[in-house]
Amino acid sequence: MISISDARIAAIEARKDELQAQLSSGEVPAERFVALSKEYAEVEPVAEAARELRRLRAERETLGAMATDSDPEIREMAADELQTILAQLPEAERSLALKLLPRDAADERAAMLEIRAGTGGDEAALFAGDLFRMYSRYAEERGWKVEIISASPADMGGYKEVVASLNGTGVFARLKFESGVHRVQRVPVTESGGRIHTSAATVAVLPEAEEVDVQINDNDLRIDVYRSSGPGGQSVNTTDSAVRIVHLPTGLIVIQQDEKSQHKNKAKALKVLRTRLYELERSRLDDERSGARKAMVGSGDRSERIRTYNFPQGRVTDHRINLTLHRLPEILEGAMDELLGALIAEDEAARLGALGD
Repeated sequence: MISISDARIAAIEARKDELQAQLSSGEVPAERFVALSKEYAEVEPVAEAARELRRLRAERETLGAMATDSDPEIREMAADELQTILAQLPEAERSLALKLLPRDAADERAAMLEIRAGTGGDEAALFAGDLFRMYSRYAEERGWKVEIISASPADMGGYKEVVASLNGTGVFARLKFESGVHRVQRVPVTESGGRIHTSAATVAVLPEAEEVDVQINDNDLRIDVYRSSGPGGQSVNTTDSAVRIVHLPTGLIVIQQDEKSQHKNKAKALKVLRTRLYELERSRLDDERSGARKAMVGSGDRSERIRTYNFPQGRVTDHRINLTLHRLPEILEGAMDELLGALIAEDEAARLGALGD
């Protein structure tokens, strides 16, 4: 277990008190007040955990001294209470350690969810639709807003590809381990022999970028406009409303044609492009910091098989943490907290272990 020094605890509490004094002084300039308020909001829960740990340690020392008292009754009482304190200390240490872990700056951001049908033809497209419904239901339960950016429906149902923006509190923090290959095993409705087929879909969850995060030079873009086509395009195919943007330095291509307005399609395409460029930069920085090391819950690579949804057995298995839940129907209806919570806990344990190495 990571040991946090008393000096570190004192420094945390001192910083919280210092910030509180500055904010209540009435002498802080408005532009500085915002920054201090944000820091105070981040420091306060850490200071609460530090204060609780300090209290438990102080009680441990007091009770330890009382346990050697000459009075047998005092010794017995102190020994009982000391056992309670000793049982509480590890969790208090862990709670503070977790709050001291470096935070992912993107955790509180909105996220862009991209789901694409993989191997399996029509069945893969149906599965992509199931996954989008699962995430949409989960978002609905948490009060998040889901906005479809683009969608390519498949002939038999589901999606060849669907991209959506998810807005709400802590969206990326909850969903960031969902990127990868999701595999389904079930009997397709078109299968007369009852044979189980295996299909797949890829999921990518990217933190959404703001305009200030990624500066895009107009000279780096090639923008083509053309007439929309395919499902939903009939009402707009008399005008050049579809937009294709090529980012020349990286070769990234974004196509947007869902809106009737060329202006709206361009704005959505730029939003997708900005998010993908932001993720490229995040990945580059992560690689520089960690080399080839992968977190225990995976790299987030979309080519990595992360989970299997087995319909005949009613189970969902996450291969990264060897977790199997026999609650497939509920999970597909959005009951994902147990699954996502286990992934987050595994990541926290791995990061705490790395701090102790």
